Amino acid sequence: MELQALGYVGICTKTLEDWATYGSDFLGMQLVDKSRATLAFRMDDRKQRVIVHEDAAGGASFYGWEVVDAAALHRLAARIENAGVPVERASHSLADERRVKELIVFNDPVGNRIEAFHSAETTTDPFKPGRAISGFRTGPLGMGHAVLTVERIDDVLPFYQDLLGFRMSDYIMRPFRAYFFHVNPRHHSLAFIEGSKNDIHHLMMENYFLDDVGQAYDLALAKPELIGVTFGRHVNDYMTSFYSNSPSNFMVELGWGGRSITPETWMPHERTEGPSMWGHDRNWLTPEKRDEARELRMCIAQEGCRVPVQVIEGNHQLAPGTCAWWDNATAARKTD
Repeated sequence: MELQALGYVGICTKTLEDWATYGSDFLGMQLVDKSRATLAFRMDDRKQRVIVHEDAAGGASFYGWEVVDAAALHRLAARIENAGVPVERASHSLADERRVKELIVFNDPVGNRIEAFHSAETTTDPFKPGRAISGFRTGPLGMGHAVLTVERIDDVLPFYQDLLGFRMSDYIMRPFRAYFFHVNPRHHSLAFIEGSKNDIHHLMMENYFLDDVGQAYDLALAKPELIGVTFGRHVNDYMTSFYSNSPSNFMVELGWGGRSITPETWMPHERTEGPSMWGHDRNWLTPEKRDEARELRMCIAQEGCRVPVQVIEGNHQLAPGTCAWWDNATAARKTD
């Protein structure tokens, strides 16, 4: 498998200023570049993870998937081309803009722009969050996960599984049809929900502390229109989270406690319990589907279903090198 992780995402927005406030003051990312038409945000030691462009369309403009080196990128390009999918070798100027060494560009069957790259630029400058958070869980797991809506899931599964090498984690059929895929120990880095259009549904960003998520939820409660899905916990990846409405007509999930799996031995299966153990009332569902989702949660509650809490070892004592900002912050406290 060449693809290693979700490395970066491009986003379109009608108003850059709204995203500057949302990305920094609410999500807690670090705004590192701002021009008349573009914003760039950091989440960790990478020079950028989220790139926002001014565009009336809204939504996501590209997804950057990381491979280990040039040889892996060239193998991936050859396999895609051999399958009859056009591949563009991006210019040096675009690679510089994306802060990577080299990248290729191609489209999936429903038109999503995919960029595969290697050797992302990093910096030793400490990460400075836009608000007081502990940081984002990234590293080898990537920046989080992306969930897309597609009119027909069967139109995209062969492309992502057989050609790109995504491995299925699990799937649900109620109250909506959704399939979840992994490329590393993160339970899923990509998922598809069958819906009425081809679009992005949400991005997920994982915090190191549950308190970060709870405090963000408090911020959202002050502006109820921000909340797209209420506080809750997922059945399959164990994530405790809520979803906020971004300025780009899709949601961003802020979560904690995501499940790590062993890709080599993982067996895909159907999750019949529904998507969430508790909470997660989904405003985007029809009233009938929301009722169905609540009924599934009530069944889980009656059965007393419980799943482990995925706490990072030590919780507050992260492995050195995981987050440069955290390393500097803990070192400073030790000298006080």
